[in-house]
Amino acid sequence: MKNIVVRFCGDSGDGMQLTGNIFAQLGAELGHEISTLPDFPAEIRAPQGTLGGVSGFQVELGSEVYTPGDKADVIVAMNAAALKVCTLGSHFNHPQAHFDDEFSLYHRHAIVIVDTDSLSEKDLEKAQYHTDNPFVELGIPESVQIVPVALTTLTKESLKESGLDNKAILKSRNMFALGLINWLFDEPMDKAIHLLEEKFKKKPALVAPNTKVMVDGYNYGQNLALNVQQVHLDQTPSDQTPGAKGNYTSIAGNKATAWGLIAAAEKAGKKLFLGSYPITPATDIMHELAGRKDMGVMVVQAEDEISGACLSIGAAFAGDLACTSTSGPGLSLKSEALGLAVMAELPLVVIDVQRGGPSTGLPTKTEQTDLLQAIYGRNGECPAVVIAASTSANCFDYAYEACRLALENMTPVILMTDTYLANGTSLWRVPQMAELPPIHPQSVPQELKDKYNPALRDERGVRYWAFPGMEGFEHRNIGLERDAEKGTISTNPENHEQMVLARKHKIEQIADSIPELQTIKPSNLQTSDTLLVGWGSTEGHLHAAANELGCDLAHFNYIHPLPRNTHEVLSQYKRIIVCELNTGQFAAYLRSQFPDLKIEQYNEIQGQPFAVERIVHHVQINNE
Repeated sequence: MKNIVVRFCGDSGDGMQLTGNIFAQLGAELGHEISTLPDFPAEIRAPQGTLGGVSGFQVELGSEVYTPGDKADVIVAMNAAALKVCTLGSHFNHPQAHFDDEFSLYHRHAIVIVDTDSLSEKDLEKAQYHTDNPFVELGIPESVQIVPVALTTLTKESLKESGLDNKAILKSRNMFALGLINWLFDEPMDKAIHLLEEKFKKKPALVAPNTKVMVDGYNYGQNLALNVQQVHLDQTPSDQTPGAKGNYTSIAGNKATAWGLIAAAEKAGKKLFLGSYPITPATDIMHELAGRKDMGVMVVQAEDEISGACLSIGAAFAGDLACTSTSGPGLSLKSEALGLAVMAELPLVVIDVQRGGPSTGLPTKTEQTDLLQAIYGRNGECPAVVIAASTSANCFDYAYEACRLALENMTPVILMTDTYLANGTSLWRVPQMAELPPIHPQSVPQELKDKYNPALRDERGVRYWAFPGMEGFEHRNIGLERDAEKGTISTNPENHEQMVLARKHKIEQIADSIPELQTIKPSNLQTSDTLLVGWGSTEGHLHAAANELGCDLAHFNYIHPLPRNTHEVLSQYKRIIVCELNTGQFAAYLRSQFPDLKIEQYNEIQGQPFAVERIVHHVQINNE
């Protein structure tokens, strides 16, 4: 097969995220492209065996991968509730949900591996089945290969001499399942064992039993054959397979973001400071950076979101590369501090890992609903740069770019990612520092010593950066309006208007230093008068949909300011369809910038990434 989609489902305590991550990492190390979708409930731990407690992890791997996949080829269900959620998704209580309609989440010839020890009458009752045959009740057709495996019994047998207690043994069922999946895909066990050792290196006592049960799972499939053919993935490179030599690995978006910040600080010759408050799903950025004291990274866990932003602004005053990470509710709280950074014209990187909202909303689900807040959500005329990452891997690139734009233009930069990118993984080539573009902080020239005026700007309209400890550059910089010529406090009306326009111009000129908008043509290279448009994390889904539809794609990573040629590109198409995971925020923004363009919308707000087939269906049925 060219590519394969595998979904692991079980209780929140069944280790589905660990299992999926190891399997995805193994695929990446074997040279496959990957895209993953961890999906778990917000509850700390729902009752065992219930529908609300199901945790899932989906991965697509192979030689041409854009998304984690719409429908699964292989499902691993650890209990009755997981079987229902794996097959029907969030529509498990829909009265008309069955295999033959849009709710199905797997292919007609899929393989379903299910733990038969978890299909008791009590298990079925907790998962809200109405009969004693879950496969018939779910409408699973005969073409699907049901593979019943007594995972619980076999795991107990495997580890009966391990010395582990019964609770710890049951937690190892996921490793038996992982070994079985490795057999199904004929993956080398030595690499899988190495990855397992890496995952448990802080708990060495668990390495041996988990390795044994994983190997036993592999051997179980090998010895019994299970009446299932092994699946071999085609190793033929696709058009998008990376061609550059180097070290490749899988990386999650939050980790990639943290590493991008570290690389930017190193390149710019600045200390990295992060002031943040824990919030799902952004907290992993803070965790990752807190572990990098060896790189000189400074992390302060603040008492709240406001404090995190203000601490970072203090670090920017002091000459550090200042960052703060958050999600939508925290971005709201940071808005006043962002206004201070705009008025003081200080470099500040704000990472917004979007989640379902408003308020607490859907804290573990994904959306693109913070866009207009990022662009406009501050008092006064308060422009800031807004950019967005589009894959888990290029979170590194756009975190690095956010730092470059902030340091070179003396402005806050808001980097938009989301839950899908933050927790998901994709294949990443580890770059060399020499390959990364230079970063030139807007440091004040030494020739201005003893005659420094904080109102001075370069030819781009960007003010210079001087900070405490620089003798001869003493000045005041606060949140009150400054005189355009002297840099002193001013309440003059004409001066205020002049300064508002100066700050606006400073952001607009950044369009000269960002790439122009490029369209992605379908793989069959047909000429099309239809253009799909997206931004941020939807790129892979829209790319796959554009290929299927035979239309072009324009995907935006730079949002405010937009690339200079945006209107030129969009105006070439008769039909422009903006697809986003909100009610139409980017579409509204584009209309405000280019009122002459006719823009259609396709929107979903269900806490999940797009399904490619739904985008295709919408475009086709609405084709004029």
